[in-house]
Amino acid sequence: MPRLTIQRLSMYALLLGAAVLAACTHIAHRSPREEIGFLEIDSGIQLRRMVVRSSKPKGSVLFLHGFPETLYAWKNIAPTLADDYEVHAFDWPGFGLSTRPPADKFSYAPSEYARVLKAYIRKANIDSSTLTIYATDIGALPALLLALEDPGIAKSIIVGDFAPLNRPQYMVDNLQALKAKPSSDLVRAALNKNRDEILENAFRRGLTKSEQFELSQEFKEDMLRGWNHGSLTTADAFYHYYAHFTRDQQYFEANLGKLQTPVKVVWGEKDFYINKEMGLELAQKAKLHISLLANVGHYPHLQDPNQTVKEVRTSGQGGH
Repeated sequence: MPRLTIQRLSMYALLLGAAVLAACTHIAHRSPREEIGFLEIDSGIQLRRMVVRSSKPKGSVLFLHGFPETLYAWKNIAPTLADDYEVHAFDWPGFGLSTRPPADKFSYAPSEYARVLKAYIRKANIDSSTLTIYATDIGALPALLLALEDPGIAKSIIVGDFAPLNRPQYMVDNLQALKAKPSSDLVRAALNKNRDEILENAFRRGLTKSEQFELSQEFKEDMLRGWNHGSLTTADAFYHYYAHFTRDQQYFEANLGKLQTPVKVVWGEKDFYINKEMGLELAQKAKLHISLLANVGHYPHLQDPNQTVKEVRTSGQGGH
């Protein structure tokens, strides 16, 4: 074979190899793989968690889910942020596949969840100085309680669609009823009886047909699988959380003036479960910036994940 032809073939092979390598690198860069496993934070609590690594992280993001969710709520958002952040999420005790201790050993209170959150950040070796926490629903008050205790726990916190203040009038009837016996026992029984209906329709309530969104089958199956995992149900954990809710709300409001960690509030304007007035009052009392999301309900991160990504990126850069 002539020398020129061999040289040309060699050149083409090198170019083809470089192109394949570049394509593979691009794919690897654009499609980071999540790692789902377990982390024991103390002798009685093991959390199922998801981590999506970044090759050059500018910081970390920790997502905290609500009821009746699991860490799969963040599975589509996490890879989008992994270009710039190491992304973490975990199942709260009582949710998903995390440990479910008996209620006489673990209260499931917001303040107890705050302790779990602190332990996770330490055990996962997350650098608090570059950490953004995004917390929704039952995950939000624990994040703020922890911030009162340890203002340096995160660089910034984003919270929304939750009940930080003891204002039952801003909450839907069944959530009001969960705050005290005997009505709370009736709600607990109804939640457990109507599991399938809740998992199918909880995310649609308050939204028009055009505003409603579909969950992935994987996420639906994960919530269903996790509901009866262990010695108590997801609804039972929710019930125990609410049994201590008023006490922790009152503590938070009494100490609101001590909040030093940068916090932003994001709220679905059409939240069916907790009226936007709750978010507006929190923002006014604590002098926080609030974003009201038009035509969005109780689950902004599921209905408009791009907005959630934007909020995280903006917060991570120190802006609103």
